[in-house]
Amino acid sequence: MPQSLSNILIHLIWSTRDRHPWLEPSIRDKTHAFLAGAVRQCDCEAYQVGGPADHVHLAIRLARTTSVADLVKETKAASSKWLKTQGPQFNRFSWQLGYGAFSIGISQKESLIVYINNQEEHHRTRSFQDEYRDFLKKYGIACDERYVWD
Repeated sequence: MPQSLSNILIHLIWSTRDRHPWLEPSIRDKTHAFLAGAVRQCDCEAYQVGGPADHVHLAIRLARTTSVADLVKETKAASSKWLKTQGPQFNRFSWQLGYGAFSIGISQKESLIVYINNQEEHHRTRSFQDEYRDFLKKYGIACDERYVWD
């Protein structure tokens, strides 16, 4: 086949370091927009970016020439650098070291977008840690929690 084609949809999740609530309402939408732009800079498509003050969810289409690890590394680095220019209160900002990447099917795309859009409501009754544990269980990923929460 002379042409390489793909449609790889990924749900990415990562938190701020120690789940500190850096992403207060005054900066949250701008941060989500910046993250979407950083994803596009990696030739990927950002369908939705959202989340509360201490973590983000991204629904993305991965470019066929980009690895998940490279995308996350570039997106976190660019957004962290950008956030630190948004005021002295962000001088110590950082993302957690790790991330979660979960594959989804095209039929799940719209429900993931709705899920991301409802993060504020969702986290009124559910912690980030419980949410993340549920994703790990749903996708059959075993982990040692001593190394998940930084």
